[in-house]
Amino acid sequence: MSRDVVVAKRYAKALFDIAQQQQVVAEVEDQLKLIVQAITSDSDVQKFLALPSVDAARKSELLRSVFADRVSFIVLNTLELLLANGRQNVISDVYGAYVKIAGEALGQARATVYTAQALSAEELGNVATQFSGLTGKKITAEQVVEPALLGGIQVRIGDRLYDGSLAGKLDRLQKSLNKRAL
Repeated sequence: MSRDVVVAKRYAKALFDIAQQQQVVAEVEDQLKLIVQAITSDSDVQKFLALPSVDAARKSELLRSVFADRVSFIVLNTLELLLANGRQNVISDVYGAYVKIAGEALGQARATVYTAQALSAEELGNVATQFSGLTGKKITAEQVVEPALLGGIQVRIGDRLYDGSLAGKLDRLQKSLNKRAL
């Protein structure tokens, strides 16, 4: 595990603890998502935040002017703390860690569903329901169309991958046949 991931988890845990005390866990998650999307979608902002010649106060001023009326004090304060400590490169990681921590604490998880063809909303809901029963958590599913799967489905929940795709089955069959050939 990289040092940045460890650092991001610490910031995310502290932010989650404060958000939970103030009962704004979901709002903080949405606000972090907004910030990450805004930063990652603009390469000029990314470059500006990465410049070592620009002091943290100017970086904070930029983020405060953009987000002050759209995010809470605790999120803004966390951003400023990250910038002051030269950790602007882990903002996305903090969001990812926060989502995971909040999901675990609230009995929720996000699933990425990979399919060869798009599923209807009802089918995606059925997949989420099926995996909710399997994991014991409330699953929120998002879909990614991956034609290379050929057919079937892959579901990633956290670090776990459930592979029921045709490509995965063919790969496992090939490995099995290779073992027998030895």
